[in-house]
Amino acid sequence: MTDDPKTLVSTDWLAAHLDDPDLRIIDGSWHMAASGRDAWAEYEAAHIPGARFFDIDAIADTRSELPHMAPPPELFVSRLRAMGIGDGHQVVVYDNADTHSAARVWWTFRLMGKTDVAMLDGGFAKWQAEGRPVEDLPPITRDRHMTVQRQAALVRDVTQVAAASKLRDQQIVDARPPGRFAGTDPEPRPGLRAGHIPGARNVPAGTLYAADGTMKPVADLRAAFESAGVDLSRPVITTCGSGITAASLALALERIGKRDWSLYDGSWAEWGSYPDLKIETGDA
Repeated sequence: MTDDPKTLVSTDWLAAHLDDPDLRIIDGSWHMAASGRDAWAEYEAAHIPGARFFDIDAIADTRSELPHMAPPPELFVSRLRAMGIGDGHQVVVYDNADTHSAARVWWTFRLMGKTDVAMLDGGFAKWQAEGRPVEDLPPITRDRHMTVQRQAALVRDVTQVAAASKLRDQQIVDARPPGRFAGTDPEPRPGLRAGHIPGARNVPAGTLYAADGTMKPVADLRAAFESAGVDLSRPVITTCGSGITAASLALALERIGKRDWSLYDGSWAEWGSYPDLKIETGDA
């Protein structure tokens, strides 16, 4: 893997830069409710030295009834400054979650115009498996000025996605498992219909990662999209259950050099709840 401080870095890279004064590490773990896991408790018990905890459910638009929608810029800034993260910092975000939620934090930074941010390849599990240092101490933080510029092109709302579904001028790609995409498996959130957005293709987020949790090589990522029938000549909108695993698709697209992508923040939590929005079932 080629280390890229704007997308993905290896555990070797992070170990070599661990003492850099302008490096900031974030634990962005987020678990599905059914897992019974507590990301904050796990962070408190053990984390990469100096890591801060990014609460995806709290650093969000709390005015929305939808889960963990992207935060307003002013909330993002205030929370990150309180963590001692600001302008001029290289950020590395990792997770210890099956959802690969660090990609969602990476996307949130990108949405705010911050590009010096990478996901740790293989996450906390690989870091621990290699016997690298961990600690249970809270980080020492100093307020750091932060400026953001929201990148509207990186996010889509339900109206924009409905237009893309109808016009087929953008390719919608769904990161949920095949059964949920086809509508044969129930949604984990109650009250949602089963199926997918008309015209969408299915690239389950799990297929982008190897058994050890590292992201697959660029050639394999490209093949995953192409074999699912994704037309990479068109702009891509990524979607999933609630905007978490859709970010893995976004990161993978960035890794293969595709820049014209965006993320449907409401995802199926929104689309599946509105009976007047059309759905399809079965394979793509």
